[in-house]
Amino acid sequence: MIKPLADRVVIEPKEAETKTASGLYIPDTAKEKPQQGKVLACGPGKTDEPMEVKVGDEVLYGKYAGTEVTVDDKKLLIVRQSDILAIL
Repeated sequence: MIKPLADRVVIEPKEAETKTASGLYIPDTAKEKPQQGKVLACGPGKTDEPMEVKVGDEVLYGKYAGTEVTVDDKKLLIVRQSDILAIL
């Protein structure tokens, strides 16, 4: 597993919607990048900025935030705590 440093957080993005509310299927080329996910790991934080999120939280993050990595065939996202917009 990845152990993030400082104020970084490892997030598993939620799957993109494959069907609209009315039942139409969305092709892969038209899917939007998900902006919601589950926190898998948190760094220790900074001395002047403690961590507000914890493992297991569902969060919303910026559309173009973070760095995508693949670990054990899972796509994960590493973001700074300041890139997280809200805890759900």
